[in-house]
Amino acid sequence: MKRFIGFIKKEFYHIFRDRRSLFILFGMPIAQILLFGFAITNEINNVDIAILDSSKDDVTEEIIHKISASKYFSIKQFIEKESDIKGIFKQGKVKAILNFEKDFSKNLVKDHKTTIQIITDATDPNTANTIANFVNAILQKYQKSLNEDLVVAYQIVPESRMVYNPELKSVYMFVPGVMTIILMLVSAMMTSISITREKEMGTMEILLVSPLKPIQVIVGKVFPYIFLSIINAVVIVVLSIFIFKMPVQGSLFLLALESILFIVSALALGILISTISATQQTAMMISLMGLMLPVILLSGFIFPISSMPVPLQLISNIIPAKWFIIIIKGIMLKGVGLEFIWKETLILLGMTVFFIALSVRKYKIRLA
Repeated sequence: MKRFIGFIKKEFYHIFRDRRSLFILFGMPIAQILLFGFAITNEINNVDIAILDSSKDDVTEEIIHKISASKYFSIKQFIEKESDIKGIFKQGKVKAILNFEKDFSKNLVKDHKTTIQIITDATDPNTANTIANFVNAILQKYQKSLNEDLVVAYQIVPESRMVYNPELKSVYMFVPGVMTIILMLVSAMMTSISITREKEMGTMEILLVSPLKPIQVIVGKVFPYIFLSIINAVVIVVLSIFIFKMPVQGSLFLLALESILFIVSALALGILISTISATQQTAMMISLMGLMLPVILLSGFIFPISSMPVPLQLISNIIPAKWFIIIIKGIMLKGVGLEFIWKETLILLGMTVFFIALSVRKYKIRLA
């Protein structure tokens, strides 16, 4: 019995002595609970929208004021003509545009009927549908206030039009996210485990004293995963086109280049994980819980980032998957070119360079 109690004490000592194990045991569950609690929501808050007001009368101003006063919408900009709508959506700055018809107030008084067109970005169908419903609710409430003392009721008829995904197919939202998750899984996790395995088995030292340079050893370890990840990306795109009938409006060449950039970024992140992982188990846990959950929750894959608390919105900016999903949706669904996604591309490229530089620095310290 004494030996058994001593063994239990020894296990406790091992756990409390290893800070990384303590972080995985206690830090990760707390982080997951907070992420799930704050990020999983179907509500919308502070969604950026644009206004096209061709009438510019008192009624339209009152409706715009009511919409801007709600917590659900934030008016990003006012546009002057309908030809600007396509460009605004391609820039990805707004999720919806409200188009007030010309002579809005006159038509309301004369015909007791007028129209507001709700144009939403349906690359995310759930958010687009929710936006349309919330705008309709605000308009119905305003319409009810107008009709309180009238015998002939005024009618404001909203007309919704979904762009890029008129049928609201959820597969259009899930394919970019699934592609991101698979590329991250194959690239980052498998790379970190592969390198950590060599360290754990003691064969990394043998490789490092071989005629090969350390950088050659690392590149040789990760190169197969570049090839496998590219194959995965091609398979996903082919399946999305022929099985799910998902359109690719933009350039396949640009899509391939952006995918390779994201793969290299994920590989560099995997190498960085291997520098702080002593065992395969640690590398796998960090890769799964430290990467997969943020990719799912904080990348905009399922839940709109604008509805999350500000701290989580700031954290989402350092997740490469967020920028890759914006890029891939823009290319596949909106048909945009590099002129519209160059900022996201530069951010992703900067992250890649940072991960590579930090990994090289870490390995130089270890090899000194």
